[in-house]
Amino acid sequence: MESVYVFSSGTLRRSQNTIVLETDDGKKYVPVENVAEIKIFGEVNLNKRLLEFLTKKGIIVHFFNHEGYYVGTYYPRESNQVGITVLKQAEHYLDQKKRIEIASKIVEGASYNISSLLRSYKAKGYDLSGYIDSIADLKARIENAQTIEELMAIEGNIRQMYYSSLDVLVKDENFRVGKRERRPPTNYMNTLISFGNSLLYTTALSEIFKTHMDPRIGYLHETNLRRFSLNLDIAEIFKPVVVDRVILRLVNRSEISPSHFSKIAMGLKLNEKGKRLFAKAFEERLKETIFHARLKRKVSFRTLIRLEVYKLEKHILGMETYRPYHHDY
Repeated sequence: MESVYVFSSGTLRRSQNTIVLETDDGKKYVPVENVAEIKIFGEVNLNKRLLEFLTKKGIIVHFFNHEGYYVGTYYPRESNQVGITVLKQAEHYLDQKKRIEIASKIVEGASYNISSLLRSYKAKGYDLSGYIDSIADLKARIENAQTIEELMAIEGNIRQMYYSSLDVLVKDENFRVGKRERRPPTNYMNTLISFGNSLLYTTALSEIFKTHMDPRIGYLHETNLRRFSLNLDIAEIFKPVVVDRVILRLVNRSEISPSHFSKIAMGLKLNEKGKRLFAKAFEERLKETIFHARLKRKVSFRTLIRLEVYKLEKHILGMETYRPYHHDY
């Protein structure tokens, strides 16, 4: 199973049991059995017949604007959600103690994976001791946090320290992070981080759809007017493992360059060639496998994201205590 990326403008339609993309360059046929999700970046026409087909097959469609930012999702009706699971999700959100417990684990998992990435580069001779120690000091404060706001502040400080450390890891000075910026990013590295995070958020959302959990109820991120929040929680754990590894590979192997970016009002964006390049590397990373000690077999990083949701479900159902994914290099 893999994502289908649509960068060209055209028409997306159903043809029997196949999805067809028609553009000026011709037709591309995609068997639905291979489709995990569809991510649309181009100007694409589609109709109700296609949406009914995608609903039947349980395929989500994510939409991005011309700058590469996520704008929304066609989310088929929930066929896997279980009433008791959703009720327990809400219970664990409304109970401050239970919510803090889960949110703390999410921040701990994210910070562990950040530290693990930095330790792997330190072993290669990079001067990262100061960053690793500072992150360790911040991480030690997680268990004492009494509110979500405190946790978010700790998480934000860890991220700030971490993104500063990336400047030590990149060989090309054009790709220094400087200060983390979002909309719009004004340098190359911030543009890559924002684009990669958007891809991971939507991937996590697609994997949640395959489980019993409701993506609208998160724990670290507020469940309010935002359509989805659980995917943001899950993505925090996997950003260093998936997105940042992709970025460092592309930059340090000189596979991506300033020619893959375009200027926009107040900032930068990846051009179509850059988006295609990043998406290809991102999907390759999701397909990579590691040995899963508990399952006693190899699983892909995409599968690991879904397994993280299942672990959280077991926690809220009282089956086992949630332990976030820790990645060791």
